Amino acid sequence: MKPVQILLAALLVTAMPTGVGARDYGQRGAVFPLIERDLLEQIHARLKAMEASGETARLNEELKRRTIARVNRPDPVAGLAHASAHRRWTFDPTITLAADIRGARGELIHAAGTLVNPLDSVQLRSPLLFLDGDDPAQLAWALSEDRNAKLILVNGAPLELMKARQRRFYFDQGGKLTAKFGIRAVPARVRQQGRLLEVSEIALPPKGARP
Repeated sequence: MKPVQILLAALLVTAMPTGVGARDYGQRGAVFPLIERDLLEQIHARLKAMEASGETARLNEELKRRTIARVNRPDPVAGLAHASAHRRWTFDPTITLAADIRGARGELIHAAGTLVNPLDSVQLRSPLLFLDGDDPAQLAWALSEDRNAKLILVNGAPLELMKARQRRFYFDQGGKLTAKFGIRAVPARVRQQGRLLEVSEIALPPKGARP
């Protein structure tokens, strides 16, 4: 056999599969069939069972009841007291722009870093009155103020008050406005004084006392 033929034969032998080292180890441990149900099937079965038992309808009614209750009586603003002394200060609404303000055609209106006072463009036409809607004295005070004032509750039921008083009531959700103006007690008033806002906490006279 020629050297080339010997080399080819050797390559063919090494390339062919061999049974050397192959061994049947048999079965190791118990083998079980896959019987776990698909997760979606489990969810679907659970929902059908809940619907059949009336649990779905009960949960829907409970969610509806809680939603209505939350809308009618939101969580009160935490940390506010009833004003026991008059306090007054000014609030400057001026902001520093973080980015350029451009018009509809891309024209530059205000460059980033510009100081802008919103009161130069939009006036606070009516005062903001913050009050505890569950306090009859504060409610009477607010309703006796400017008829155009915006009545903002920090506690109470705005929908019930709107129906009973035929006035629109708002709610300071999460206390964002009182925190922004630094209000710590109610009733309080915010009104415009030139390019500033005047903020006042107003101590009402004791019940039965003359104002």
